[in-house]
Formats: sequence, C-alpha cells, structure tokens
Amino acid sequence: MNPFNEKPICLEKLFQNFKELYPKPYDKRTVDPYTKTRIILVNGAEFEANWFSHQFARNITDNDLKRELALTRMLEKQQQLKISLLKPKDESILEHTIGYEQLAVDLTAELAKREPDCYVKTALDFALLEDFDHLYRYANLLEMEQGVYAEWLVGRYTEIMPGRPTIAHHRYPKDNVERALNPQTADTQTMLSTMIITAAEQQTMNYYMNITNFACSDIGRRLYQEIALVEEEHVTHYESLMDDKSTWLEKLLWHEYCECYLYWSNYMTETDKYIKMLWEENFAIEISHLHKAAELLEKYENKHYSEVIKNPEFPEPLSLHENIEYVRKILGNTVQYTSVREDYRKVKNLPADADFFRYQEILIPSTQIVPSHNVIETKIRHDGFDYRYQVAENPVKELRNRREDNVFVGRVPDAAESTEFFCNE
Repeated sequence: MNPFNEKPICLEKLFQNFKELYPKPYDKRTVDPYTKTRIILVNGAEFEANWFSHQFARNITDNDLKRELALTRMLEKQQQLKISLLKPKDESILEHTIGYEQLAVDLTAELAKREPDCYVKTALDFALLEDFDHLYRYANLLEMEQGVYAEWLVGRYTEIMPGRPTIAHHRYPKDNVERALNPQTADTQTMLSTMIITAAEQQTMNYYMNITNFACSDIGRRLYQEIALVEEEHVTHYESLMDDKSTWLEKLLWHEYCECYLYWSNYMTETDKYIKMLWEENFAIEISHLHKAAELLEKYENKHYSEVIKNPEFPEPLSLHENIEYVRKILGNTVQYTSVREDYRKVKNLPADADFFRYQEILIPSTQIVPSHNVIETKIRHDGFDYRYQVAENPVKELRNRREDNVFVGRVPDAAESTEFFCNE
C-alpha cells in the first residue's frame, strides 16, 4: 500500500455535522480488548497531529500557510473527538486506564519485535517493563476499589504482575534524553515506530495529567500522580529518539503518513464491523491530509514527497495482540537496567554518586511515601496477597513473592540478576 497513490477527497467535503460526529460507543462488556487499544492509539495520534499543527502555526509568519494548517487541524480535531467518544459512559476511569496500559505494553512489544534499529529497539524494551508494572499497580487498585478483575478487561492476553517496580522508574531528568535517529538513513519502520510510540505515550501522559484529580480516593489520586510523572519521563525518552533534523513541512508530511498507516493498520486488523467502518472513513480523511501536506511541501520548499519519504510503501500492518513470552524475556533479561544519558546500564555498574541515586533520594526519602508501593502494600494488608494474572511464575525470582512488594529491584545494585538487551536479526 502506497498512500500517495490513493485519490484524495476535497478537504471541505470531509467536515461532518453534529449528528455524524457523535458515534455509537462500544459495549465495555463485550468489546474486544484490542479494539479498545486501537481506539486509544489513534486518539493519541490525532492529538499529536493536532498539537503538532498548533506548534507549527506558532512558529511561522505566513498567514496563508497558517490558514492551510487551520483547515486540516479542524478536521483532525473532529476525528479526535469522535474517536474519543467511542468510550462508553459506564466505563470508569480506572477501567479505561487498564486499556491505556495494555496498549502501552502490547504496542511497545510489537514495535520492538519488528524494529530494525537496535538502539531504538533497546529504548522500547527498556520502557516496556515500566508500563508493564504500571498495569499491575492500576489492576490492584481497580480490584480493591471496584472489585473488578483486570484480567477480564485485558482478555487474558496480557499478564498482570510486577515488572521493573514503579519506585525504580524515577530517574534524573537529564538521563531520559536519548539519541535522535537520522531521517536520511532511518528505515520507514523506524520513523513510524518513534512517532507512534511517542504519540501513544503522550496520550497516556495527557490522560493521567487530566484525570488525576478525578480519582475517587486519595490512594488513587496519589498513584495517578506518581505514574503521570513517569509518563513525562517516557515522553521525553521517546520524543528524543524522533527525527530532529527535518523541516516543519517535512515533519507534517511524516505526521500525515503515520496517521494513514495507523488507520490502514486498524482497518486491516479490526474485528468489530462498526469500528472497522470508522477506520476506513478516517483512512480516507487522512489520505486527503497527506496529499495536502505533499502539496504544501512542493509549494513552500519545492520538494517532492519522495525526497522525504523515500520508501512510501507501508510496512506490514501494525497488529495489536498477545506478547506474553516476549515481555517475559525482556523482564527476565533487563529488569536491573536504568538509563544514563544516551545509554543504558545495570544499576550495579553506576558510581555511588550517580545522578540516578541522587534523584531517587530526593523523591524517595522513605519508601513508605511512594504511592505505587502503598497500593500493593494496602492490597496485601487487606487480603494477604496482591492481585495478579500470570501464566507462570514471574521470570524474576525476586518479584515472585505475593505477600511483599519488592522496592529494591531496578534501583539497588544486585537486587536481581540481568543479562543484556538483544537486537533483531
């Protein structure tokens, strides 16, 4: 599939009236978990496209170009709002949060499994274990507060157990900035991977930023607050991998191409007939946005789209599915790593005065004030053990005890054994 070969529709014909803009929400009791995660993913992609366009407009002086951006941007906003309203009214904040974290786990794993750039794959694998642990923390809060077992929300496609403990995720901010890829040499898949994962994590960060104060308990509010700070780290982590050398118009082209790819992938993998129809509808809209971006690139920079996207044929469709064995492998191999500037090191190899330890001491003078730890401790005090869904024992033996929350793994030297990251062939 080459989206540049598709015929675009006049942009003004794509606006919808208010009746058309309000969709039929999914049924939270029968919806496939990956339908929910696809919805969250493209909601994030639309948010990223909208705010990229706003930032673009704020950095140029040509009002004609600003008007072109405004036209497309309003269409993106209509798309984003319609997609976001597929979430039903009776799905609680915490239930919806489980979908966010399942997406983070299975999207990151899927992108890592197909990523040809070893450095980008390592960045994905590193943060994967943190989203995996967030799913576990929220699942325990959900079971305590609402009596809902998250394993049914994730369809038992994604395990729920400790990853790298959330207490270990708090790193000195400068250590979250990675090395940017080179758009002249990067594979199309790599360009897409960095854009997709940044949009998804940014959507999660924004969601937590905006719903933290709506959580129904102090322990819940505190947990959202802590994990929202980690999501800030993740957005910094992933956005620093993205192309930082292209012009605004080149990046606009990539944004529209990425959205086309996501809607096409969703259409190719969707099981719900009504939702599949929406993916087809939105794909047609994004084709028109893509052609407009190519037109603007030629008009303002005298560049053909093929000079920017050298291989416009889509990679294989992005499929969201079960990744249990892959996540287990990464967990068993790399739980003791942290990031240090543009690299990753085992905690035991850090000097005693490392920024990681210094920052941990600032945020965590006592483990008893850490919300993610307190959620599990509260669950254990109440029931005698934590809540998990797992197909076998945790691959990290130090994380197997269901009567105690480990606060050492990932932050204390030799708290567990790890080998190393690996590249795809």
